[in-house]
Amino acid sequence: MKHEIEKQIEFLMEIDKSKGILRMNWMLDQSRREDDAQHACHACLTAMVLQKYAARPVDIGHVIQMLLVHDIVEIDAGDTYAYDAAAKATEQERETKGADRIFGILPPDQGRAFRALWEEFNRGDTPEARFAHAMDNFQPVMLNAATDGKAWAEHGVRLSQILKRNQITPDGSAQLWEYAYQHFILPNVEQGRIRNDTNA
Repeated sequence: MKHEIEKQIEFLMEIDKSKGILRMNWMLDQSRREDDAQHACHACLTAMVLQKYAARPVDIGHVIQMLLVHDIVEIDAGDTYAYDAAAKATEQERETKGADRIFGILPPDQGRAFRALWEEFNRGDTPEARFAHAMDNFQPVMLNAATDGKAWAEHGVRLSQILKRNQITPDGSAQLWEYAYQHFILPNVEQGRIRNDTNA
């Protein structure tokens, strides 16, 4: 028992580092960028609030579990900006190594369970995983729009990039994707904060 709980506490101390992994999205007050722990918490609450819009009925507890673990590997891998093509090319390798180490801290049964949640999220092959992906994409778009497209403008993000990243978002919630496109994305295209390189 003592050995097991020591591993669990070691893991809990390790994941505190997620509070120091900064993302590209800005906080609403624009005082600083959000961190991974804040993103995970906000995405979980977003899922709870918006679960009625899931494309198919979901076990919201399972969705929340995936959202809580999906970015833990970034403690080792770092945050990979959605629109950084060079970083995306090495993302899988970096994140897999992070998963090996970080989930390996836990007792074997828990480590396998956490790893399975992370892998299910990445595969996106269940209704819960698809809705979790939709929330993982919806939350930053919502924040970007609320901060006057600051991160989009800073990085010269193009509409085609946003559309490509969100190809699977409708699989989790077509309603939320349509809302995000009409209310968050297109207004920023019209304001020139997102470069329109499409016919939209």
